[in-house]
Amino acid sequence: MRYEAITWERLADALASHADALKPSDGGPWLKVAVDGAPAARTGELAESVAQALRLRGRAVLPVSTAGFLRPASLRYEYGKRDPDSYYGSWFDTGALWREVFGPLEAGGSGRVLPDLWDPATDRATRSPYRLLPEDGVLVVHGPLLLGHWFPFDLSVHLRLSPGALRRRTEEDERWTLPAFARYEDEVAPAGSADAVVRADDPRHPAWTGLRPDR
Repeated sequence: MRYEAITWERLADALASHADALKPSDGGPWLKVAVDGAPAARTGELAESVAQALRLRGRAVLPVSTAGFLRPASLRYEYGKRDPDSYYGSWFDTGALWREVFGPLEAGGSGRVLPDLWDPATDRATRSPYRLLPEDGVLVVHGPLLLGHWFPFDLSVHLRLSPGALRRRTEEDERWTLPAFARYEDEVAPAGSADAVVRADDPRHPAWTGLRPDR
């Protein structure tokens, strides 16, 4: 896989420009973009930069973090608070993401999206109001372990960290999650399925593959 050096600003602009020219694959009026990567890769920063670049192009954008769709603690911690298999398969409420985020943006949907559902700090529902994403709007979902769930993304970007960089940039009390990301690499191979891959080992000097030719 060949990488080309790029700045984060140019990367966000390139992704936004490409997304702005895409048509939703399901025939509906809403485009869906993924920024996938471990927490250490800071997916939210790139997602917000892409969102801002799209807004400058006149598009309505709704960023959604998977951190707002964690399952309750009683389910996340069923096998302990530091079980990597639970983190991989049970921490994120993919059913709620389908129901509250992707379902309303299917062709013929209402466009009413719930931006978050659960607050892990209080272990209670956030009670956030629904947001109406107008037609021609763009959903930008960001967070870890996003690919491999058949979510209907029209454009997917994977922020890749080498195993060494992932360990270095992950806080010590979160390193118990590292086996989950190794499993993700083995089972999902996100770099092979994403439309674009960004090498983010050095956050000051990203590089990317460009977009796949079929995109």
